[in-house]
Amino acid sequence: MKRSRPISAFFLAVLLLLSLLPAVAAESGRYSTTVLFTHDLHSHFLPQADGEGGESGGYARLRVALDWERRAHPDALTVDGGDFSIGSLIQTLYTTQAAELRTMGAMGYDVVTAGNHEFDHTGTGFASMLSAALDSGDKTPALVMANYKPSASNPDRLDIQRAMAAYDVEDYILLERGDVTYGIFGLMGEDSHACAPSSGFELGDMVSNAQRCVDALKEKGAQFIICLSHSGTNEKKKLSEDERLAEKVSGIDLIVSGHTHTTLTEPILVNNTYIISAGPYCQNLGSITLEWSENGEKKLTDYHLTPIDETLPEDPDIAAIVERWKGLVGGTYLGRYGLTYDKVLTHTDFDLPTPESGVQQGSSLGELVADAFLWATQNLEADSPDVFTVSVTADGVLRAPLSSGEITTSMAFDVLSMGVGSDGTSGFPLVGVYLTGRELKAIAEVDASVTPIMPAAQLYVSGLHYSFNTHRMFFNRVMDIQLHQVVNAAPDVEVVDAEGSAVPVPADIIDWYEEIEDDQLYRVVTGMYSAQMLGTVKGKSLGLLSLEPKLADGSPVTDFETCILRDQNGNEIKEWYALAAYLQSFGEEGIPARYSRPAGDGRKVVSRSWNPVELLKSLNWIGVAALVLVVLALVLVGFLVKWVKAARKRRRYNGSYRRKKW
Repeated sequence: MKRSRPISAFFLAVLLLLSLLPAVAAESGRYSTTVLFTHDLHSHFLPQADGEGGESGGYARLRVALDWERRAHPDALTVDGGDFSIGSLIQTLYTTQAAELRTMGAMGYDVVTAGNHEFDHTGTGFASMLSAALDSGDKTPALVMANYKPSASNPDRLDIQRAMAAYDVEDYILLERGDVTYGIFGLMGEDSHACAPSSGFELGDMVSNAQRCVDALKEKGAQFIICLSHSGTNEKKKLSEDERLAEKVSGIDLIVSGHTHTTLTEPILVNNTYIISAGPYCQNLGSITLEWSENGEKKLTDYHLTPIDETLPEDPDIAAIVERWKGLVGGTYLGRYGLTYDKVLTHTDFDLPTPESGVQQGSSLGELVADAFLWATQNLEADSPDVFTVSVTADGVLRAPLSSGEITTSMAFDVLSMGVGSDGTSGFPLVGVYLTGRELKAIAEVDASVTPIMPAAQLYVSGLHYSFNTHRMFFNRVMDIQLHQVVNAAPDVEVVDAEGSAVPVPADIIDWYEEIEDDQLYRVVTGMYSAQMLGTVKGKSLGLLSLEPKLADGSPVTDFETCILRDQNGNEIKEWYALAAYLQSFGEEGIPARYSRPAGDGRKVVSRSWNPVELLKSLNWIGVAALVLVVLALVLVGFLVKWVKAARKRRRYNGSYRRKKW
């Protein structure tokens, strides 16, 4: 049952009252500024189930919220903090139709900046998008980027620069609104740049470029300065790039902060700079109103986030634009798969939520995706090698949940919407590489040890069963690991789960386990992005773990494109399509009940016990070394305690002797 969240009459009354207020305060020299803002929209053109019986997002509803706010604040600015693309099937029109920028133009956005996902199609894809937007003749927002330029070594640099110049991409712009001159500039953050390894762009220093823009804008007459930053905030101050920016740069009045998907219910105030975030995926429209004077004084008079949900009506003009995009997707990208945007693949009687960030446990959605990858090698891949295969997916690539009810093509795509293949089309392809048994064990150790410091690295697997204890030594947390497969069995089978409970399974399957041989090669199938990350494990583990993806003959992989899985027609098998085809295989029976447990089916067991047996079981050289160090430390402490006691005893004896002699 959908929850009821009627629009508040009080909220509407407040908006009507605010519409009567002048843009400029009666007091001479004082002004009022309202900024409407979003960030990390990720191509969420259409509403999605919110997991609570309602819906969230959708640009036709966002347009209605924008119109309400503009009636209350006719001189309001509308801006976006980047990552406006990559997150739904409509992103497949990014390079050819520029659907995102053109729809934002239709919604009345004034200025936007680029995020890392605007470069998922590389720098040339970004340039193609700008050209498509310009060629359309549609109204589009201004685009500002002050510290992100094509690198000198990029062979396509001149073409990209021409496209940016034609679109009038600038470091900053001046914008007149309501007798106020606004200065607006855009920044790419350090972590954002790290998340765009194929951009072909180079990152300029945030602080020096920001100060340069502020100084130039003030010199040109800007009275109020806004930074659109795709950098983000974080609870840990050293990771909070926009807070550090505000501390080091004077003169920024407002930072719209994207990238970290933060939802700030109240602004952060640093060095007289307000930092604001509305949350990702078109969940909210943010609004901030500040009263200010040109001597730098500012007062927050209003800040609120308007949920974009099912209580809002849809703007018919934007709805028609979105329907047009859907039709184009069906006639182009989906045509090769024989699918349509809203085709029902199967259904589910339970929710499969995205993993909870930072919580180490299994995931029903993660395991479903990993099983889909393994299924694809058996049912979609041409000339699949007859070897034992393990499949892996990571927390960071699971972008949307699957909610109970019918599951469509677009919903399957939303789960795995990231990336671009070597064919230039949306979606990371699956790749197959080889690892030794020893390296397979290291994969489990990455999951156990790296996840606490990098939650997006949490792994979900098919073909392995392992357990680890979170209190053990880093890089020696795994206690048990085995190959695991589901095979045919006799009727009336029960399997005992990790808690010791009997779990009924379909009559034709049963779990099968086998020990891993350290020096044997095993095939590992995963998405392109995750495969490329395997080679970084050595650096992230300080050299304690090493994973070197190999070809079937044991030689190192030098080009992952040679490892892409292809179907009978030579087409790349995309991550999302592997999931969609696997879901479609369930037919009218729906997703099996074995995926109904939010924390997974027990193939990954996470223990938080202090049981000494668990803490000391199956130590590797790292654990043994740590144990030896602990023992030596205890011996040293014991020696020091004994030495201190002896020293005190000697002092007491000598003092007593001297006193008697005196």
